[in-house]
Order: sequence, then structure tokens, then C-alpha cells
Amino acid sequence: WLPALPLPAWRLSGKQRFHYKEFLNLSLHRSSWLLLAPLLTPPVPVITAPPCSFCPEGAHRFQWIRNLVPEFGISSSHVKVLSSPAEFYELLKVQIKAAKQRVVMASLYLGTGLLEQELVDCLEETLEKSLQAKGSPDLRVSILLDYTRGSRGRKNSRTMLIPLLQRFPEQIRVSLFHTPNLRGLLRLLIPERFNETIGLQHIKVYLFDDNVILSGANLSDLYFTNRQDRYVLLRDSPEIADFFTELVDAIGDVSLQLQQDDTVQMMEGMVHPYQGDKVAYCEIANRRVMEVINSARTRQELLHAKTFHSSQPGSSLLPQQGSQASGDLKPVPDTWIYPLIQMKPFGIQIDEMVTETLLTEAERDARIYLTTGYFNLTQAYMDLILGTRAEYRILLASPEVNGFFGAKGVAGAIPAAYVYIEHQFFSEVCYLQQQERVQLQEYSRAGWTFHAKGLWLYLAGSDLPCLTLIGSPNFGYRSVHRDLEAQVAIVTENKALQQQLHQEQEQLYLCSGVVSTSTFEQPNRYVKLWVKLVTPLIKNFF
Repeated sequence: WLPALPLPAWRLSGKQRFHYKEFLNLSLHRSSWLLLAPLLTPPVPVITAPPCSFCPEGAHRFQWIRNLVPEFGISSSHVKVLSSPAEFYELLKVQIKAAKQRVVMASLYLGTGLLEQELVDCLEETLEKSLQAKGSPDLRVSILLDYTRGSRGRKNSRTMLIPLLQRFPEQIRVSLFHTPNLRGLLRLLIPERFNETIGLQHIKVYLFDDNVILSGANLSDLYFTNRQDRYVLLRDSPEIADFFTELVDAIGDVSLQLQQDDTVQMMEGMVHPYQGDKVAYCEIANRRVMEVINSARTRQELLHAKTFHSSQPGSSLLPQQGSQASGDLKPVPDTWIYPLIQMKPFGIQIDEMVTETLLTEAERDARIYLTTGYFNLTQAYMDLILGTRAEYRILLASPEVNGFFGAKGVAGAIPAAYVYIEHQFFSEVCYLQQQERVQLQEYSRAGWTFHAKGLWLYLAGSDLPCLTLIGSPNFGYRSVHRDLEAQVAIVTENKALQQQLHQEQEQLYLCSGVVSTSTFEQPNRYVKLWVKLVTPLIKNFF
């Protein structure tokens, strides 16, 4: 097995290229496994990629991802794919009300409307019940938001949450992440809203006790009503819930802490993100996050070894972790969850690494359905899509369902900028005569906006996907270089779950039309000259 793309696409240094060629020679002469060179930072270990065939002992072909991140094996019966904003919102309320030990919510921001207030009321009700229970209250609430987006306007995410802080100071923590790249004169001069272009906390994870919701949706009324996104519920998954709790805690520890009087302050002894030394701050943040990833990876490796050795050949059941009773058994996992973290400001690029490897490794006649609400792919992703052999169906927002459509001021021109970027990419596809292999489709739905992101991978000859990526990244420059992002790779051998994922993909793509040359001849696709001139200069900020 060899990557279809030539070496320059991997953007390696001379020394890395030398080692990479050595790895290729080893692969060809001594092993069927290809050792991929580390792409960028030292904290990320080398990937060992398997050949494109199922490995012995029942392991799946994507198990190389566990060399980078923890692998969580679960039963597919614990995974539920949601389809609508309303379903997502109702599930949030139900889960908050049922929580007993922990509620952890990471989002870009919390909106200020009636639906968001209802969520806050649910939190208050659950905290009150916990407070009135016998003994000390067990429930802990941790909320992580972005500082700049969460502070926008007089009524904002902070003012929505301060009553909870005042009422339950010992039980709730609100952390506001401030990018270390917005500092000094830049921070003083850039106005509100525009300061959000420098970098954000963009992770969206919502967990309640041992139930985890992964999504790209924020905690805002649009995402509860008519902004289409993706959502997956992982039920009764304590190890996964522990991981994301620790991840949010780690980011929270290097974030500003909201106080009862609407001021913010850092934890004692912590370097300040924009007043302190930037290098020192980023090193501490890198260390905290990588500790979470590596400790969870070690735990899961030990658990994997323990369950592997304790299971009998031919058995379809494994002992439950820590169980004493012989009857306390759980099914052998048929689904694997891999958390993929991207925090370039901290030198963490795991999601980028895995995504590039998946795109490179995709074989001829494999199909990749990739969707993003904001089509602005990095050059590396575009090169891989145009230079590899798999078929691509890329779903993106038509101008009318773009989240910035109808916005005031300069932001109102952003949909036109996306049209321009889309047209450029489409022209490149046509120039390379790749129209059959790489197809663009535009989501269009009256009264709705489009915010879904992720991909589904169908192996050659298969009508169902075996892998999906779901979470916060948009595959663009911001996701890779500026913001804090997290998604999960879900790999499954279970046909029922594969069918769920397939139906999710079909439902989204049903609301789309294929892009052709005539698409860009429509009057609503006219892009003003100033937008064309400015887009190359600002495309890395949106």
C-alpha cells in the first residue's frame, strides 16, 4: 500500500522526507505496514497505518488511530444518531433534568433567547434538587464557552449564567476561553465581533453523567429550531464521558473564570492568556491537554489488554470493568470511538493528521461524503481531494442557507465570498477533468440555514459507511489553525448503526442540488469585484 499523493503534499522538511523514504523502503521490503511520518509537532506520535484489509484478531482497519488517541470500544446499541434541531433541544432538556453527578457543556456560546433561558431554568431546577438532597450535593456543572463570543453585547452568555453562579457557587463553574493570539495593541484596536476572527473555543460537547452528545451545534435558539446540524448520542459510556470531562476541565483550567459580579480572573498560579507570556501559556495548555489524551490512551490500552486476555475464544461477552459478579457481562465491542483534538495555538494537530491520513488512504472506488456549512477547505485538504482516487460528494451551503446570509455590514458579503471560493474550487475540478469523481452539491431548504459538518466513508463495494467524523471542525483554515476543535471518529462493524449513519447522510443530501457551470451563471451568484479582491486576503479568518 502506498499513498496516492506525491511526497510534497505532506509538506515535510528535508530531514523528515529522508526518514519518510526510509519508512517507505521498510514498508516495501520488510512489512505490509506503512509507517507514516509525523506531520508537524513532537507531542504527536508517529502513526502506524494498517494495510487496506481487515487485520487479524477481528480488529478493524482504522485501529492505527489508537496510536494517537484513546480507543473506546462500545456496543453499537449505545449509539443514537439524531436528525433535527428540535430533537437535539428536547434531548438536552431531558438529560439536564435527569443528571445526578455531572453536567459538562462546551460550546462557542449560550444564546440569550427564551429557549436558552429554558435550558438555564432546567439547570437551576436540577441544581436545586441536588442541593435539597440529603448530605452534600453531588451534582457538579461545568460550562466552557468562548470569551469573545460569550461577552458580545450587554445581554450575553455571561449575564445568562451569573444567576446560577450566585445561587450555586460551590456547584457550578463557568470558564471562558480567551485565545492567546488576541493580545496587546491588536486586542485594543479590533472591535467586538471582529475580534472573534482571531481564534475561538469552538468545541461542542454536551455530557450528562455517562451520556455524551457530540455535535457541531451551539447552545442557541437557531440551533434548536431551523439551523440544520449533526448530533450523535453515546449512551452509558462512562470512559468517553470521563475523557471529555477531563478535556473540558483542562481547557477550563487555562481559561478565564467567570465570577458572580461578572468579572473574570485566572486560577491562582496560572499564566494569563493575553497578559502573560504567550509561549509559556501555550506550553502549559499543551501539557494539560496532552496529559488528558495520553493518560486516557494508557487507561484504554490497559483495559483492552485486560479484556482481551480475560475473554475466552469464541465468546461474545466480556467481563464488565471492575465487576465481581459473573453475570455482569457486556457485549464484545462492535463500534469504536476515537476523540480527535485540534488546537493549533497549543501545537496539537491530531485531527488534522488523522483527517489527512483518511483522505490519503481512501482507496479507488471508495466514496467519501464530506459536508461543511462553510466551504473554505485548507490547501492540504483540497490537494488530497483532487489528487487521490476515492469518489467525493461534497455538500455545502447555498448562499441562502449560509449562516451569514442577510447579515448587516461587511458580514453580509461573506456568503458571496464563499460562492467565490466554491467557484474557484469547481473550476479547478473541471480543469483537471475530475467532475465525475469529485462532485459538489448545495444544500437548499426554505426558511433554514445549514451548519452540518463531518464526513462518511464508504469502502469500495459497500453501500453503507463504516466510519464517520462528527463534531466541531469545518475542514477550513480556521478549524485547522485558529480555533480549539474536537470531533470523534466513529468506526462500526454493526450493520444497524451503519444504516443509521447512511440514513443521516441521505437525509442531508436529499435537500441538495448538484453544482454545475450553470449554477454560477444565476443572478444570485454574482460576486462583486471588491469581494473577489478581498477574499484571498481574509479567507483565513472565516
